[in-house]
Amino acid sequence: MEEKDVLILAIESSCDETSAAVIRNGREVLSNIVASQVKSHMRFGGVVPEVASRHHVEQITQILEAALLKAEVTMDAVDAVAVTEGPGLVGSLLIGVSAAKAVAFAHQKPLIATNHIAGHIYANQLIQPMEFPLLALVVSGGHTELIYMPEDGVFEVIGETRDDAAGEAYDKIGRVLGLPYPGGKVLDEMAHEGEETLDFPRAMLQEDNYDFSFSGLKSAVINTIHNARQKGDDLDPYHVATSFQAAVVDVLVGKTIRAAKEKGVKQLLLAGGVAANRGLRTALAAAVQEELPGVELVIPPLNLCGDNAAMIGAAAYVQYKKQEFASLKLNARPGLSLES
Repeated sequence: MEEKDVLILAIESSCDETSAAVIRNGREVLSNIVASQVKSHMRFGGVVPEVASRHHVEQITQILEAALLKAEVTMDAVDAVAVTEGPGLVGSLLIGVSAAKAVAFAHQKPLIATNHIAGHIYANQLIQPMEFPLLALVVSGGHTELIYMPEDGVFEVIGETRDDAAGEAYDKIGRVLGLPYPGGKVLDEMAHEGEETLDFPRAMLQEDNYDFSFSGLKSAVINTIHNARQKGDDLDPYHVATSFQAAVVDVLVGKTIRAAKEKGVKQLLLAGGVAANRGLRTALAAAVQEELPGVELVIPPLNLCGDNAAMIGAAAYVQYKKQEFASLKLNARPGLSLES
């Protein structure tokens, strides 16, 4: 007997994107509507939580309607409502959680509370099937983690940043260089036009663990820029970008390859907003080809690297199969861990 298709209406509002999607069987994207707030936060040089929350309130209803309309389904056909429970900005998360609870209650649908980081990992499931055991490198504005998955829905964080996330360092240095927000994307573009003329530190690269640290690198780059300005030196911003990116990528790729070898994985996944970084994608692909024969590297397309609800629907499908449903008492959990 053929199994019935499972349709999940997913909501993502953990930071500054309001998104809703309809996903079939955890693999097929019927719709994935994303409303970005980048222009609203650009003049502040970063995300302002109160502004983000207000935008979510204004947009969530329209985004939900648009997702159902694009997927050409009604709530009667939907099997469950999934939402990002955390981690993220508490105000932003609350808007999504409140909307999901209201929709689930009104239409008597099961509610699924999904981890944002799990969503980033499962974005890869929308490209091709995940094979276990696997290793995921999650790199974003707020997170830098190495996650080992022995099986579907089981996460073991084997390495994480001890201070700043890689994406946060990108944006901060972009701001010091006077680049438009978000600076990370522009820095990546500049890095391909400059030369590595500056020797920046590769923190913790040689240490016998899988943790990361980008605070010292960020300080080194900013100090170099400030010292040059005070002396009136003409420091080429393109060379700064190239040198900085080389330091970040060396550490990310070096630790990831070492962990993949030790764990004997079948797949290596790249996930998170910084997965859109061309320098990281290129370096990781080259390293896997050279050092991990037989290991499949999966990198999501650019539209699935940033925050979006399709990835939440993909991760929620695993929870749906296990009947892991939340109650209507669900609350936002801004500090939620993958292992909690």
